Parts: sequence; structure tokens; C-alpha cells
Amino acid sequence: MTTLVTGATGNTGRHIVAELVRRGERVRALTRDPDAAAGRFPAGVEVVGGTHTAPETLGAALDGVSRLHITVTAGLAEVGPALVRRAVDAGVRRITVLWGGGVGPVEQAVAGSGVEWTRLEPQEFMSNTLTWIESIQTEGIVREPYDFPSALVHEADIAAVAAVALLDDGHAGRAYNLTGPEALTPRERIAILSRAIRRDIAFSSITHEQAVERLMATGVSREDADYVIGWYAAGGDDSLTVVDTVEKVTGRPARTFAQWAAEHAERFQAPRVMAG
Repeated sequence: MTTLVTGATGNTGRHIVAELVRRGERVRALTRDPDAAAGRFPAGVEVVGGTHTAPETLGAALDGVSRLHITVTAGLAEVGPALVRRAVDAGVRRITVLWGGGVGPVEQAVAGSGVEWTRLEPQEFMSNTLTWIESIQTEGIVREPYDFPSALVHEADIAAVAAVALLDDGHAGRAYNLTGPEALTPRERIAILSRAIRRDIAFSSITHEQAVERLMATGVSREDADYVIGWYAAGGDDSLTVVDTVEKVTGRPARTFAQWAAEHAERFQAPRVMAG
């Protein structure tokens, strides 16, 4: 049986592909640019061009697929139900969906699809820390509006839960809240990252509006920017409460932020200046 992974080159998708391959499964990776993705996946992965936000183009990508992973992304809300219908009509019988922060049209379509489904509900991704790269490299500083704790989860742990739900029985109809093993504030994350890169990193407070404007400068709408920054201001109990779902589903403890920092330390190092 073949599993199609959408968003296959993303922070979580690439881990899902790797985890499925590790378990000996046949994997098809969906990406907008197959040529650019060449060499980014383990041997044996079938890379196909396309995007899940244009389900009418995915006939060949869905051919022979029995399991599907959907990452809810911008632009999917309107076409997501059509994607689910097309997948089910093509023979998909098990779906995992990485939610977009709420039970919207895509999640509802998956739940009403008539096939086995599992919804993955991670709290903050550890990979959000990658937005600090430039300021750490150039200034040794992180600027954030809030210093509240968050139970960040490693993307590889999200992928491990997805792989179990796709391949093993007993997970149909479940919504899995996913966190790491500890809730950390930005200052605490900075301290861990500082040790990983062997360099002091400072923390500087900015206003809510400055954070919104910074996010809008990357192309995010004001509505979405207000939502994201507002989440950091009042994420709710789920965002800071550690749960052991990863360990219960996968049989091993969730990865720590210190592990994540060690894996990505090189990316935060200041670029070396070559001698003339």
C-alpha cells in the first residue's frame, strides 16, 4: 500500500516521509517543485509534483494511494472538502490531518469522510524557533513581545504519531493533543539554545503591535498576524500543559527542546567570514 504525504518538504512533512520509510512503507511525497526536492528524501520515495490546494490536479498523485496525510495550510479551507472527496473516491481508506489551529472545513470533511481518520493537534512547534536565526546570527538577540511558557513539540514527534496512526489500528476517530515534555518560556529556550551554540543570546521585549507588523512584513495578513501574536499572549491551558500523548502513542518519551537545539545549532551560528 502507498501513503501520500502532502506538504512533504515542510518542517513536519519531511519527518513523516522519513518515518514511514524507516518503517518500510511505500511513500509518495507531494511537492510543488519535484526538481528542487530531489535528494531531500530517503531512497525509494516517489516524488510527485502538485499541491493539495488544487485537488483537481492530483489524479495521478492519488492513483493507488490507500493512506493520506494532509497538512492544513493557508488556502486549503475552501478546497479541502473537495480534496477529501477526491481522495476517498480514489481509494484512500485512512487519513491523518495536521490541523490548522481549529476544527475548520478540512477537519470537518475528514471527520465526515466515512474512512478512518486521526487528527493531530500539536501545540507550538519547536521549529518556530527558526524565526530567530537572523537576529541571533547578526546581533545575538531575540525580540519577542511575551515571555509566557509554551509546551513546544518536536516536529519529528508529530511525525512519529502520524506514522503510527497511518499504519497501525486503534487510532481511528482520535484527536491527539501533542506537546513536548516541558513548557518553556522564550527566555528559557534562549538559555538552552545559548548552551547549544556556545554563544550568549540576549532577550529584548517588543510591543504587540511591533510583533504584528514584523509578521505582516513576511506576507501574512493582519488578521492572521493578530491571531498568531494573540495566541502567544493568551494561548490557553492547552498551550502550556504538558501531556504524554507522544509517549503513549509511540512508546517512547517526547524529545526535549535541548535535543532540538543540538540538532539545529549550526543554523544559528554566525556565518564565517572568509579571509581575502
